[in-house]
Amino acid sequence: MKGFSMVWFLLIIAGLFETAWALGLKYTEGFTRLWPSVGTLIAMTASFLLLAHCMKTLPVGTAYAVWTGIGIVGTVVLGIFLFNEPLSWPRILFLLMILGGIAGLKWLA
Repeated sequence: MKGFSMVWFLLIIAGLFETAWALGLKYTEGFTRLWPSVGTLIAMTASFLLLAHCMKTLPVGTAYAVWTGIGIVGTVVLGIFLFNEPLSWPRILFLLMILGGIAGLKWLA
């Protein structure tokens, strides 16, 4: 499966939901706030269900690595903007390396 298909689109959506629930955890304050907790649990469920669906077609290692890579990059980038987390050249370099790995795994799948 060399081309872009619906399964890859769904995997990207799953990764975006992973970013959402990772950020949502911050807002739940240890699951003590109701609505942020509900939203986080919904995002977790959607993320895992989409990932599981994609793993029917894609190699497990590729699907998992791409899913976590999207989640990592999205969480770090949004953490910089939402929570004033530090931004440095080494951090940017390592994020670019993760993106390169995601692209490489997609290319090889």
